[in-house]
Amino acid sequence: MSTRALVLGGGGVAGIAWEAGIVAGLRQEGVDLGAADRIVGTSAGSVVGALIATGADLEAEIAHQVETDTSASRAFDMEALMTVFAVLFDPAVDPKEARRQVGQAALQITDGGERLEAIGKRLPVQTWPERDLRITAVDAETGDLVVWTREAGVSLALAVASSCAVPMVFPPVEIGGARYVDGGVRSQTSADLAEGAERVIVLDPIAHFVPPDTVTAELAATGATHTLHVGPDAAAQAVFGMNILDPALWGPGYKAGLAQAATLADEVRSIW
Repeated sequence: MSTRALVLGGGGVAGIAWEAGIVAGLRQEGVDLGAADRIVGTSAGSVVGALIATGADLEAEIAHQVETDTSASRAFDMEALMTVFAVLFDPAVDPKEARRQVGQAALQITDGGERLEAIGKRLPVQTWPERDLRITAVDAETGDLVVWTREAGVSLALAVASSCAVPMVFPPVEIGGARYVDGGVRSQTSADLAEGAERVIVLDPIAHFVPPDTVTAELAATGATHTLHVGPDAAAQAVFGMNILDPALWGPGYKAGLAQAATLADEVRSIW
């Protein structure tokens, strides 16, 4: 029997809503990505991965966010964010050192912690599922990748919050005396954590912003015989705009995912 892995990438509010819409829409088409043997979640994908792995009703959860998350779009310095992240794409800097530098810069941010903490606390189920769920984060002090699982002894809410701690937007999350930032600092998907699976599907909400080289290499590293890398289509990209953290995107992002799922169903079915 072939093993299947679902990889859910980062992408802010837009990413959570879109990924939930894709998964819910594919279920309507008779394809259940939630049946994966392994789920890898990074940043926004950690939220969706936790929801799927704990059996949450995705449509109901997004509807709840539309009703309750009425906060204004969080203001952040886009120029500072881009300057810090530029180091991650500098070939002259060792990747781990680049992550450490980003983590150090992230330590300057001290506000926004309440909103970040709420991301994990809003999960309808607060305990780790029995399933193979892997959530990524990066140690702000060392640049090391950390993969949270149910065996790590860290609460699901904290694991998700740490994975969503976007540098220069939210403060790092403290766990066991160390501080952690968004898993997307290492990779927007960390698809290589699906190594050993025979079939891998990646949902990548920011695929249109980032060159595909990293994800392509990660998928090759898995050794999977069947892979599919899915980014938002043109209609979804238009919905997202540039501020993917805008709470106003809960509803539109979900609908964009639902609509795109209908066009993906046959291709996904052939892989899955």
